[in-house]
Amino acid sequence: MPGRTEPQRIDTRGLKCPWPVLRAARAMRNQEAVLLLADDPVALIDVPALAAVHGWRVELRELASHAEFLLTKPD
Repeated sequence: MPGRTEPQRIDTRGLKCPWPVLRAARAMRNQEAVLLLADDPVALIDVPALAAVHGWRVELRELASHAEFLLTKPD
């Protein structure tokens, strides 16, 4: 997409909620997109809930060892 930059990558593997959500929320203050890596199963609930509250899009990719959430602000 023209005009878009690469998402900021935030690796929260090894951290338990609420830390992945807090780190994502902080990063999204200044970024248009964030790629969040998390291995806490609670993040599968909390990260999409955070995105819904703020009106962000979220794409989830579940891997064997962790989940990747791509959070983006609407255009």
